[in-house]
Amino acid sequence: MECAIYREQTGECERLDCREEDDGCRVTLDRLAELKPDEFAWIRMDEPGQDELQRLGEHLKLHPLAIEDAVTAHQRPKQERYGDVLAVALKTLWFVERTADVETGEVMIFLGPSFALTVRHGTLDPTVEAERRLAQDPEMARLGPASVLHAVTDVIVDAYAQAAAQVRADLTDLERCVFSPARDDLTEQIYSLKREVVEFRDAVQPLVPVLQDFTRPADAWPRQLVPYFRDVADHLTRTDTEVRALDDLLGSVLDAHLAKVGTWQNDDMRRISAWAAILAIPTMVAGIYGMNFADMPELSWRYGYPCALAVMALGAGLLYRAFRRNGWL
Repeated sequence: MECAIYREQTGECERLDCREEDDGCRVTLDRLAELKPDEFAWIRMDEPGQDELQRLGEHLKLHPLAIEDAVTAHQRPKQERYGDVLAVALKTLWFVERTADVETGEVMIFLGPSFALTVRHGTLDPTVEAERRLAQDPEMARLGPASVLHAVTDVIVDAYAQAAAQVRADLTDLERCVFSPARDDLTEQIYSLKREVVEFRDAVQPLVPVLQDFTRPADAWPRQLVPYFRDVADHLTRTDTEVRALDDLLGSVLDAHLAKVGTWQNDDMRRISAWAAILAIPTMVAGIYGMNFADMPELSWRYGYPCALAVMALGAGLLYRAFRRNGWL
């Protein structure tokens, strides 16, 4: 657990030692109880246990359902209000270039009159970058706990935009492969990328109405923050449009690839049919000569067998030429 106290008049930050071995948690709770009217606390927790969050939740007067959601995670993006506390669930996303996978995590943000609590699950930690931005902009920190909500959502939405650009680059490479002359089966790769886009969409689309609500003036934050939330909502809307376009385009790429695979199969069947027809001529002639007729003029003719072989070769050659001209071979 990490904790910082912000002074709204100056935007200055005071960090607290929250190490358990130094009984820092008890010291932190005592300091939270002594907050001045112009101060607010930002508590950051990484994958906390039930007991740890329960103890802090009792001090901050968090609703039991909110504590349960924060511990178990796996929530869809949403916002809930429990009395004076606003709870916001967000999905974190990042693109792993080595595996071309979109990894997800979760952040729960609780806003109270004098505190902001963030609970993180997953590898990506957007609160580190959010804290850095607040440190660089003390004027924003003076706007109270809602400045933490803006900073964290801004970092997460920026990560969405970066991940969408990387997925777009991967999709462009897939398109080149699909329409290249090479006969590579890309079905598994396309389906894999489509699953990543679906996971991406499930994180972005439910968050759009949540951030749209933040663009309207509310008692939970000053009016000065509304334009900043509107800017984040605009970035998210653009990303949502991009994700929808990627999903549609992936469907088209998959259809094009399946049509190309069908064309390959038709070409193979035509080649097989053409060679079967070519081989049918010598088979037919040889079959006739293999019949036990007692009197066949060709059997007593000196050039009978060479003539039969010539007929086989000529018929097969003519068919081969015809199939080559029509593109079957």
